[in-house]
Amino acid sequence: MSAVRFTAAILFCLLPLTVLSYNFPAALKLERAIPANHEMEISQLKARDRARHGRLLQSLGGVIDFPVDGTFDPFVVGLYYTKLRLGSPPRDFYVQIDTGSDVLWVSCASCSGCPQTSGLQIQLNYFDPGSSVTATPISCSDQRCSWGVQSSDSGCSVQNNLCAYTFQYGDGSGTSGFYVSDVLQFDMIVGSSLVPNSTAQVVFGCSTSQTGDLVKSDRAVDGIFGFGQQGMSVISQLASQGVAPRVFSHCLKGENGGGGILVLGEIVAPNIVFTPLVPSQPHYNVNLLSISVNGQALPINPSVFSTSNGQGTIIDTGTTLAYLSEEAYVPFVEAITKAVSQSVRPVVSKGNQCYVISSSVADVFPPVSLNFAGGASMFLNPQDYLIQQNNVGGTSVWCIGFQRIQNQGITILGDLVLKDKIFVYDLVGQRIGWANYDCSMSVNVSATSSSGRSEYVNAGQFSDNAAPQKLSLNIVGNTLMLILMVINMFL
Repeated sequence: MSAVRFTAAILFCLLPLTVLSYNFPAALKLERAIPANHEMEISQLKARDRARHGRLLQSLGGVIDFPVDGTFDPFVVGLYYTKLRLGSPPRDFYVQIDTGSDVLWVSCASCSGCPQTSGLQIQLNYFDPGSSVTATPISCSDQRCSWGVQSSDSGCSVQNNLCAYTFQYGDGSGTSGFYVSDVLQFDMIVGSSLVPNSTAQVVFGCSTSQTGDLVKSDRAVDGIFGFGQQGMSVISQLASQGVAPRVFSHCLKGENGGGGILVLGEIVAPNIVFTPLVPSQPHYNVNLLSISVNGQALPINPSVFSTSNGQGTIIDTGTTLAYLSEEAYVPFVEAITKAVSQSVRPVVSKGNQCYVISSSVADVFPPVSLNFAGGASMFLNPQDYLIQQNNVGGTSVWCIGFQRIQNQGITILGDLVLKDKIFVYDLVGQRIGWANYDCSMSVNVSATSSSGRSEYVNAGQFSDNAAPQKLSLNIVGNTLMLILMVINMFL
């Protein structure tokens, strides 16, 4: 991504506006901001500029766009990830998109057990606080250290006074390290314009130890990007600084290599339905009331889905498949099998209910709907609850992608269900919305800033070196504000 460049012609065009505002003729006083001996490193200058731009952006607000790669398919990748730029000078880090945790962390230069290579054909990096001129370790006395207490097993190192953390994930993997503060670089849409290479200061984890699946190189990434609601999450940090709205959205592609859209902002579409978030929960819990197959509600006791004592329904991009409690899983599989028994041959493979078919799954398998509080239903096509295991000749084997969880009372909706849909996490309104969508298409994104509510088009469709394909023409842009920002940068 290239830095923002302003030509001399632009400055000459802006100068009359500046002079006229002070009643020409006027004397403009310039003061030296660089030492007289000129002994100031370029890295220091860039760090100063980034900090200044971050302060300017706080008054603007806007939509932040992230690239998305990866796919739900467990036989290919089994996760979605994005690229972040951290530090000064900035370095690229590939991190898994995870709405089931709160903290952003990346592998640290001193990491023990971290993977060296990745089967995802990405270059793994290690964050080195000593190599970034804007990095600052978070001490135990730093107020920001208390944010981590909400999200992790935080503690303090007696030897070096660093604010430390330890995470344990549901699959048994884990990581530990310490918190640092540094700049995050990103693309932002302000008004009707793209502002590339914008920055903001964020606190994130520097991982010094990893275990379990995190150390496996076949699907290794540099870390995890937690999108939870707690104070340590990047979405909460940027919102508290006024840089981005307290809402984010994603649209994960299921076919053709995956990918998708991830923005800090609200994707708007006419057919999005919303359900309330269950309050005071550590995850994105929603009230699932019932499941229907072919329009018929399954005989499941509603108490199976109730949120209490760690139970309930969680929306989690960090989970590849989907999971149902025993009491819901059995009637679900029975209903699917009954609906297709005349057209396919049911088989059991490695404990999973599968089906041998010779035609399209869309022609054979029934529609499913998950029905939530507030009258919102999530409609699942067969590809949203089935996984293709193999294809031999004209025959293919498809298996139920929902897995069974025994004695826990938890329902987890992972990427299998979330793909091919717009999802909006409205943290201000405490609700989650969704709509079926082709995530290879552009989207409209809305954000509330100091200038009011504005619409943006084609968010999530940027390349590293290009402006958006098209920006909405019916917007009253923040032209004056952007002019003032340009002027300030050169004073």
